[in-house]
Amino acid sequence: MPYADLTRVVTEVDQRQMPRSHSEKYELKTIWYWYPLYCLGGISFGAFIILTITGILLGFFYIPDGRLEISADNEITNPAYRSMLIIMNDIPFGFIIRGMHHWAAHIMIAAVFLHMCRVYFTGAYKKPRELNWLLGVVLLLITIMFGYSGYLLPANNLSEGAAIIGINMFRSFPLIGDAQAILFFGDLSTLSGVYILRWYWLHVFILPLIAIGLMVLHMALVWLQGVAEPH
Repeated sequence: MPYADLTRVVTEVDQRQMPRSHSEKYELKTIWYWYPLYCLGGISFGAFIILTITGILLGFFYIPDGRLEISADNEITNPAYRSMLIIMNDIPFGFIIRGMHHWAAHIMIAAVFLHMCRVYFTGAYKKPRELNWLLGVVLLLITIMFGYSGYLLPANNLSEGAAIIGINMFRSFPLIGDAQAILFFGDLSTLSGVYILRWYWLHVFILPLIAIGLMVLHMALVWLQGVAEPH
């Protein structure tokens, strides 16, 4: 059939253009050599810009205080959760801004992870790009910390559950585990509300400064060494 022959010819030409060594080694054929996967770094950076802008807007109204209080309706609440409700229900476009922040965070985490997969499975981490690979690993960890810290800030039931898991994970470290838990969460077993302020500082000030510095260095090395092209 002419259409089948045309498809076969196009496929063979496409296969000849693609690097074969890494794809054959990992039996991935050409999926990691698709050009859209070479845009994942830019997508990650674009998501970071959106997160920065929306995060600044949210910061005007968010109250980083997780201490429990009794409301007029005799319900247990906290200023951080109430400020989130105000952003969602009372601030003009607040629901949209928080939604953009929420989904941009998911997109950034997914894009950074897939970016690392693409770099690994195409062998782009090898000489002379070893340092940039290590920077990428650190940036992936920072991105995950961004996601976790942002997950805690609404100070709702899901945030408290994530905080308890975080306390247990920090305590699992040998020797310094309990000290870490007290430093980041303020307690070893219960949540006093102090952890919201501490993770707010990490999320808004400390992690962004580290991430921006590493991203500048990461992109500078890409500029100097060039992109590991698929062809």
